Amino acid sequence: MKIALLVLIGLLLGLLAGAVIGVGAGLAWITVFHTSDFEGYSGMLVFFSFMPIGSAIGGLIGAVGLGMIAGREPAPTRTPPP
Repeated sequence: MKIALLVLIGLLLGLLAGAVIGVGAGLAWITVFHTSDFEGYSGMLVFFSFMPIGSAIGGLIGAVGLGMIAGREPAPTRTPPP
């Protein structure tokens, strides 16, 4: 149960972080490549292309990353000698 909860938390945090990184990458794209702003084209490019791709990649990385961390075996405890 702990693993599933951490995977869902990783998915949520990854979605948010990926969306933010996707918007930043999209804004950098339209600045570098001088994308046309006619009728909001550059805004649609950022929010309908870069943000969903970034959130999908971020969600996948977050879920897998926290799932792997949660699935690790705990370190064996050593008892002191009597």
